Amino acid sequence: MSRLLRAQVLLLFLASCGGGNFSAPRDLDNACAIVAQRPEYLRAMRATERKWGIPVAVQMATIHQESKFIGNARTPHRFALGVIPMGRQSSAYGYSQALDGTWEEYEEERGRGRRDRIEDATDFMGWYMNASTERLGISRGDATNQYLAYHEGRTGFANQSYLGKPWLVEVAAAVGSRAATYAVQLEGCRR
Repeated sequence: MSRLLRAQVLLLFLASCGGGNFSAPRDLDNACAIVAQRPEYLRAMRATERKWGIPVAVQMATIHQESKFIGNARTPHRFALGVIPMGRQSSAYGYSQALDGTWEEYEEERGRGRRDRIEDATDFMGWYMNASTERLGISRGDATNQYLAYHEGRTGFANQSYLGKPWLVEVAAAVGSRAATYAVQLEGCRR
C-alpha cells in the first residue's frame, strides 16, 4: 500500500472516531421511532422523570422544539449589513439549548456536565422545570407552561412577558400538543 493511501485510510479512520453522534433521529414525529433509534435518550429521560418528576413526553417535546434532538445545536449567527458575522444570537447550546449563565447555575448546584450529552441535558431540564414547579406552581406535566417558563425564564413567566409575543404562545401550544402526542405514542410502544 502506498504512503498516500495509508495516510488517507488513517485520516478517514480518525475522522470516523471523533466527536460523537450529534445528528437527529430520522422520524421526529414518532416517539417510538426516536427511542428505537436512540434507546439512550429514553434511558436518560426516564432517569430524569424518576429524579425530578418531569414526564418523558414533556422532555421530548421540549427537546424537539429547542434542538430537534441535535446534540450540538447552536443558535444562528447574527450579521451586520447582512454579511459581517457578529457572533451567535445567544449562548444557547446542546440538546436543551441551555444558556451559559443558566448552565453555570446548574453546574454550581448539581456538578459538572455537558450540554451535548443527553443525560446531562435531560437532567438540566428536569432541574429547571422542577424549580419552575416549586417557584411558580406550574404542573410538571404542563408542557405548554413549562416551555413558556423555560423559554422566558421564571421571572419573565411570572411577569407574563410571553403575552407580548403571540408567536411564542403558539410555539408553546405546539410543544404542549407534541407532548400529548408523544405521551400517547410512548404508551403504545411499551406494549
